[in-house]
Amino acid sequence: MNAMHPYPTPPRSPLGGFINASDAATCVIASSRVVKDGILTAATIVIDNATGKISAVFDSVLPPTDFPIGTPYRDYSPQVILPGLVDAHVHLNEPGRTEWEGFYTGTQAAAFGGVTTVIDMPLNAIPPTTTVENLLVKIKAAQGKCWVDVGFYGGIIPGNDQELKALVREGVRGFKGFLIDSGVEEFPAVSAIDIEKVFAELADEPTTVMFHAEMLPPIADSVGDDVQVSLPPLAPRGALSEYNTFLQSRPPAFETYAIEEILSMAHLAPNLALHIVHLSAMEGIPLLRKAREQGINVTAETCPHYLSLAAEQILDGDTRHKCCPPIRSQKNQDKLWAELLEYANEGVIKTIVSDHSPCTPDLKLLPSHIPGHCSPAKGTVQTDMVEVESGDFFSAWGGISSVGLGLPILWTEMTRRGLTTPEKVETALMSLVQWCCINTAAQVGLEKQKGSISVGFDADFCVFDDESDWIVEPSTMLFRNKCSPYQGKTMNGMVKETWLRGRPIFVKGAQNEGFVGTKCSGQLLLEPRQKELKKVKNGVDDEEVYTYRSRKAMSQQNTFTFLIPWIPYLPFRALKDAYFGLQRVFAYSQACVKKYPSRDVSDKQSTLMSGFLDSKTGEPRKGYMPWSIAQAGHGFM
Repeated sequence: MNAMHPYPTPPRSPLGGFINASDAATCVIASSRVVKDGILTAATIVIDNATGKISAVFDSVLPPTDFPIGTPYRDYSPQVILPGLVDAHVHLNEPGRTEWEGFYTGTQAAAFGGVTTVIDMPLNAIPPTTTVENLLVKIKAAQGKCWVDVGFYGGIIPGNDQELKALVREGVRGFKGFLIDSGVEEFPAVSAIDIEKVFAELADEPTTVMFHAEMLPPIADSVGDDVQVSLPPLAPRGALSEYNTFLQSRPPAFETYAIEEILSMAHLAPNLALHIVHLSAMEGIPLLRKAREQGINVTAETCPHYLSLAAEQILDGDTRHKCCPPIRSQKNQDKLWAELLEYANEGVIKTIVSDHSPCTPDLKLLPSHIPGHCSPAKGTVQTDMVEVESGDFFSAWGGISSVGLGLPILWTEMTRRGLTTPEKVETALMSLVQWCCINTAAQVGLEKQKGSISVGFDADFCVFDDESDWIVEPSTMLFRNKCSPYQGKTMNGMVKETWLRGRPIFVKGAQNEGFVGTKCSGQLLLEPRQKELKKVKNGVDDEEVYTYRSRKAMSQQNTFTFLIPWIPYLPFRALKDAYFGLQRVFAYSQACVKKYPSRDVSDKQSTLMSGFLDSKTGEPRKGYMPWSIAQAGHGFM
């Protein structure tokens, strides 16, 4: 397909009017409600403007007077500060199908919804990301167009197994393959023989191999094998415009058969992380749980549409709801939620991602009474010479447009289920961070950089108003084509601001539709994933020791960087005490690492050893050095 299209990329937005902190060494934000370290707590976050990373986190709301004069400061209380969301499943479609979506519009929509990192899928763009050469084409297309950080997946197709290691070295975050026709000819499905070759090639690589897990079981004798533009059943049980007809054509057995096929080959690469994308059928859960109990390294994700939409409510002809695997029954949705809420007890669904898979409205073949309807352009020729009726679920393109809407969709559904009441709201917010930030970052190897409000991490934030209600309209669907099943629905919870690497990129209600800056500031995440070290003689993961030591080294560097702007405001003794106190903290920490390499040293214990806290009361020794510096030393550990 020609990359030229009648949907031009919008012009760059001028400055959105937020505080300009470019001349300050640090910037400070705070709230009475911040999700950090697995709890909802008051916190103050200090950002290093030079690096765009978090340099300190305090467990209280500190006043602006605790910081040097001129330090940009904002208290967001009572709104919630969350880590920036990591959407690990997005189709941005550029280059080649940029009329469907593009880096500029897709990442702008993500920023609207508090998403600060998206991982782009390898298909629907032309060329697909199946070789290094094709990856470089996509990288070139993305440069200068991303509002948020963007990573890339590689694709698995028949015959490209020898390309995969090179793609790992070029920085792809993982790989995806289909076990059934993908709907686009340039990305064919893989067979069991292909999967065996992939497993052999990637067995010891630091990556994740993901599968669209649908297959035609041997018993299926009446269904076409196309996923997105599928042949109708040979003996349909209803009209092709009825959703139930489409749903019956893609039964849960499609998913369970594919999952069993993948798991049967897992022994070929026992160290390779496997992942099932967009799990829809509840019947797949027991298979995955049993596999994990047997030691197979497999996880699964699901999507907001499977958790908020149900087959019983889909109207005839409303093909905005078509996706594969399909949206199933309300009972099925309830089972997915039950599994999600067990994540702390080894649930198999670890992440929630959008699977934003847009197209131009005409490909949805919507009837004229459905919002998003688009009449075919004059002069359009039917390439298959067959008159296609509007509302035909089998001829319409399959995919849900929702990037940037995931957080309010989930919060709305959790509210409907009674999970956001005052006594449950803390658990609800922590669960969202687990599903959409921490675990999604880990899935793509970004767990040391994204998904958490911690020292040394990127200063990516989502400022969330969990009390606001609003209606999804075309003006709030910032993806390129305003065609989504969520249009007209009332949402609970709204993103007020989105910060990327220490700078606001979206401010609700500001000029220029809320977008801040003269240019896109998102970066392409091309640093290759690092191989995780395995067991050492004391039975502790080398990775655990490495993570601990790296965090200490990074903390030491950030600590002294953080102290620099304080120098003009502190007496000599305070500086001397701070310097030697911090040296004692790190000396003690390293001694503990050497003696107990598998153990962490608690923040409080390290701080007591440094002299920052009184050994009897556990409170900061206010006469010893300034309160803020004492807390800085504590926060860095």
